[in-house]
Amino acid sequence: MKNNFVVIMAGGIGSRFWPVSKSLYPKQFLDLFGTGKSLIQSTYQRFSEIVPTENIFIITHESHLEILKEQLPLVSDNQILAEPIMRNTAPCITYACHKIKSINPEAVIVVSPSDHLILDEKNFEESIVKALNTATEEDRLITLGIRPSRPDTGYGYIQYLDGKAKEEFKKVKTFTEKPNLELAKTFIQSGDFLWNSGIFIWSANSIIKALGKYVYELNEIFSEGERYLNSDTEKQFIALAYQRCPNISIDFAVMEKADNVYVLPVTFGWSDLGTWGSLYDLADKDFSGNLSIPSKNVMFYDSKNCMVSVKEEKLVVLQGVDNLIIAESDNVLLIIPRDQEHNLKQILTDVKLKHGSKYL
Repeated sequence: MKNNFVVIMAGGIGSRFWPVSKSLYPKQFLDLFGTGKSLIQSTYQRFSEIVPTENIFIITHESHLEILKEQLPLVSDNQILAEPIMRNTAPCITYACHKIKSINPEAVIVVSPSDHLILDEKNFEESIVKALNTATEEDRLITLGIRPSRPDTGYGYIQYLDGKAKEEFKKVKTFTEKPNLELAKTFIQSGDFLWNSGIFIWSANSIIKALGKYVYELNEIFSEGERYLNSDTEKQFIALAYQRCPNISIDFAVMEKADNVYVLPVTFGWSDLGTWGSLYDLADKDFSGNLSIPSKNVMFYDSKNCMVSVKEEKLVVLQGVDNLIIAESDNVLLIIPRDQEHNLKQILTDVKLKHGSKYL
């Protein structure tokens, strides 16, 4: 197990969970289900059952370092990769994989978001171990693909080639960004599409070779700077290196181009918890379809299909309303129909134009 590593990406701001998730305290640090653990704490605990805890590295924005250390006090400073600016997933993955390779040239690495929900953790663990073993033995870039249960427009899709029936890992044919509903229905009917989980498994050598082939200039930044990684000068190097990095996703940079990409179809009760709607779908509701998280001090009268997220000490009374999201945080109260949640992006743009970052 000493060669197995995990990189947890915790750099996003979770804007689709605004106003509960804000730039200075984003959703990965929130206890959205009222379990007593934040999403990143749950993710860390999940992986601590699979690899040694000293082999778990976390990438986050430098403005979130204090929160991260407070929530995960056992993680050492060298296991935390602080990004000075946000540059999407390809730069942070390149940084992490070079850092880990300089520690262990034989490293095999899982890269995972910090804010996913996994219901069947035993199945998840078995899938990760299976992928780690395959990535150890073969030059493959592996991703986990979730068997879709519905034509969801909120996820990216992976199409695979059938190949040998006994081969668990399927060769990837295409990646597709979030489709419209009609296209999503076509994907489901075809039977050879999976939801893109955003979880990757590969050896350090395999991913760095691919980065060097498909995004040479990005890879060179960290190849040339490897001598600074895991040293007292790492922070200064990263501050300069990130200024040179393009804003590009790992999917676009490598996964959509490489010819050794494989997907493992899995079913372990997964959600990327990308929207209020995804949280509503997964949480337990009352007989009228109402949900309140984390506060239980919400009283519903002749109301149905509503979702309320307020602080525990606040009493909320709803009378005669239907299909609303009501969310509060500090100086912001949001009330929006559940079927109009897609308008949040424009709302946030308008808020920023009118008020700057005060409410974000």
